[in-house]
Amino acid sequence: MKNRFTRLFGYTAVVGLLSLSTACSSDDDSVSPTPEPNPEQSRWLTIAGAVMDETPGNGNGGTVLYSISKENAEDPNYAINVFDNGFQVRSQRTARLQSSVDGSTMFNIAYGGDNGGEFSKYIVNGGDNFEPTGGLVNISQYAGTSPRWVKLFDGDKTGVAVSVTSPMVNDGDTYEYTRGTATIVTIDMENVEISNNISFELPLPAEEEAAGHHIFRLDTPVLNAAGDKLIIGTWMGKTDPATGERDANAYERLGSKAVVVDYPSLENPKIITSTVGFGDTSGYRSFNSFLAEDGNIYQATQRDPGGSHILKINTDNEYDNSYDFSLDEALNVTGSYIQSWRYVKNGIAYVMYTHDDAAYTSFSDRTQQSFLARVDLNAKTAQKVDLPYEPDMYFFQYQGFVVDGDNVYVTVSPVGKDGNIYVINSVTGEVTKGAQLLNEPGNHFIGVF
Repeated sequence: MKNRFTRLFGYTAVVGLLSLSTACSSDDDSVSPTPEPNPEQSRWLTIAGAVMDETPGNGNGGTVLYSISKENAEDPNYAINVFDNGFQVRSQRTARLQSSVDGSTMFNIAYGGDNGGEFSKYIVNGGDNFEPTGGLVNISQYAGTSPRWVKLFDGDKTGVAVSVTSPMVNDGDTYEYTRGTATIVTIDMENVEISNNISFELPLPAEEEAAGHHIFRLDTPVLNAAGDKLIIGTWMGKTDPATGERDANAYERLGSKAVVVDYPSLENPKIITSTVGFGDTSGYRSFNSFLAEDGNIYQATQRDPGGSHILKINTDNEYDNSYDFSLDEALNVTGSYIQSWRYVKNGIAYVMYTHDDAAYTSFSDRTQQSFLARVDLNAKTAQKVDLPYEPDMYFFQYQGFVVDGDNVYVTVSPVGKDGNIYVINSVTGEVTKGAQLLNEPGNHFIGVF
């Protein structure tokens, strides 16, 4: 990488960030110039790249951003070198990124390191020019240095960060239970300040707790149609009562769960349980639940023994167990796993997934090859999108889809290899190859915003 990228790791002062050039390096013929978009017709698209540390594909070396116009994103002759020419986001590991709906602002909470838990936002000016705005606020005293967070779909006003601690309780030498204690922090993203925070226990039924079941992670909150409840996804854990350690034995999973709290007070927590899905509902690094036009929330499952499902939460803030959408059945595969997904409109969504028969990657001993499918939530159907798949295609850490009218923009490339932006018409399913993404060994692209 160029020395400029290395230098950016050391920049922590706002002055240093503001000094970055808005143009590409004049001696780099691999990157095309970046014209400003017409604000009445276009928008910026920001490409995010994750840098490896010692293991290809882990993204633990930090995150870089580079923005281009929509017109350039759609041009297959246009080339982008994010890793050589991009802007270093404040985060020791892979940053947790969000963007405004119009692409004009990027939001970030640093993940890990000395500034872990620090919320910041940037005005997108094109190329590597991301202008800090609104100051900084650190939520680590409430949610730790590695909080999980998303923005709400409320006009880019609010971010919600969540965390859980799961202490074990014994009566002398006798195991009693492990119980999660949740913390929720809401962030006023316009004024860059904490607007509310609360902590509370997450008790399960006594029989489940005695067997060691507990909630050990929360993630991907979503606001319901009425705007008075937050639905928060969960990742379940289990303690072995005999040892007090994480249970490594085979056990029957509980039904998928979510936590519901009042909004904006964050009070009156309630745990709801699905009888359709038996996986976790926390997602990983991107949205995992979406409010659709029908007023229902659709939520994906991971680590589901029957393959990933998409669950429905109705306007009463309860799981609708009459809605049964199995991705295995829709795609005629086994062991499907939804890595990331995005609802578009009119019941159409795009799902990044892997499954049992996927190829082994060169950088792990697991089947990790990823695919993309167009999903119809109303018809409960899915169809794999025609893309140039390779074994090292890896969407597990993917964070950003851009929805612009009928079009969906995604970045597609194997780990350590060049790829492209693809533009997909959500109505017709038509796929168009866009700008070239120039990669470096071990690195990968984690989204477009």
